[in-house]
Amino acid sequence: MRYLVDLDGQRVEVVLDADGVSVHGEHVAAHLADVEGTTVRLVTIGGVQHRVVARRGAARGQYALWIDGWRLDVEALDERARAIRDLAAASAKASGPAPVVAPMPGLIVRVEVAVGDRVVAGQGVVVMEAMKMENELRAPAAGVVRAVHVEAGAAVEKGTALVEFDDEDAA
Repeated sequence: MRYLVDLDGQRVEVVLDADGVSVHGEHVAAHLADVEGTTVRLVTIGGVQHRVVARRGAARGQYALWIDGWRLDVEALDERARAIRDLAAASAKASGPAPVVAPMPGLIVRVEVAVGDRVVAGQGVVVMEAMKMENELRAPAAGVVRAVHVEAGAAVEKGTALVEFDDEDAA
């Protein structure tokens, strides 16, 4: 099985087979054994034995490893999972601060910003009426107004994007 392992900013190709492990094309005999009743595993690589404890991280393939007392954070994915993760990262783009969306169905009373306006975190940008109450919706972060999708008098559904922002640096 072939894995691509990210460790300290470097990607290492690791191939596991019945006889051991190949790293960067160099094959070494390796063996893994559990220490009964503990989370410790004994890894023997080329005749040298190491104590290893592994804990899963937040995402698939992420692990915190303690090897002979040293901690390493690694990400180990098979070829397919690595390709998918790399494609997703390449196609992801920074979208700036989160847009202001309608928290419930309602009627837009006032729009207090226009495209190009600079806003600060917490500044009111739209006032909407819902359930006979006016609610001021605020900018989630500092930025520049990229788009305003509503105007006063418009009825909106829950989740409708009202105002979008760019980072302050983008303007």
